[in-house]
Amino acid sequence: MLRFMFVGDSMTIGSAGEHTWRHRMWQHLRATGTDCAVVGPRTALYGGGHDYAEPDFPQAHFAGWGEGWLHMAPAIAATVAETRADVLLISLGLIDLGFYTNAEQTAENLRRFVTGARTANPALRMVVLPVIPNIRAESDAPFAAQVARFNSLLAKAIADLDEPRSPLLLASVPESYDIHTDTYDGTHPNASGEHKLAGAFADALHQAWGVGGPYRAPLAAPLTPATG
Repeated sequence: MLRFMFVGDSMTIGSAGEHTWRHRMWQHLRATGTDCAVVGPRTALYGGGHDYAEPDFPQAHFAGWGEGWLHMAPAIAATVAETRADVLLISLGLIDLGFYTNAEQTAENLRRFVTGARTANPALRMVVLPVIPNIRAESDAPFAAQVARFNSLLAKAIADLDEPRSPLLLASVPESYDIHTDTYDGTHPNASGEHKLAGAFADALHQAWGVGGPYRAPLAAPLTPATG
């Protein structure tokens, strides 16, 4: 059985009334018959509540609103040891670049994170999503340049640190991801965005390691014709 842990910031933890892409990923793993558990030291949404739109799923995670590689790197070794995680699904970086560190510093914290995680589980597998499109990058050219620079450094770090015993995998942001239709505020995913983020991780897992299967987002319910 694989023990998955979701690691992320506000886009991963979610807030009241959201399903979260974590829920979409759990649905996918269950639908593909993957023998797994979801682990993590936290269960709440942003603000501390548990008002998930659909609460009937394993809610454990290691995500926090306003947290990034800077915050997770010092804590990941103890967290992996505590949860006995086998696979980390990680979406971090936007918060770091927006508030705390530049691209180079953020990439260094990423490397610290990987090193720390492996001290707790030398066979740990990790899938990392690049910083996804967001409203600030659309209007702030210097910030957009930092995002592009970090994503380049991220790809290099994944290649440098990948090893057979503890493989690292870089997921691909879907080409169709659109901040105007896949988010509710230009940054945080709505339902379609949640499916696309879950799909990015699911397809990476399936294509690289044979875990699960291709992601199949549910079709939208057909419109009911008006009568009368």
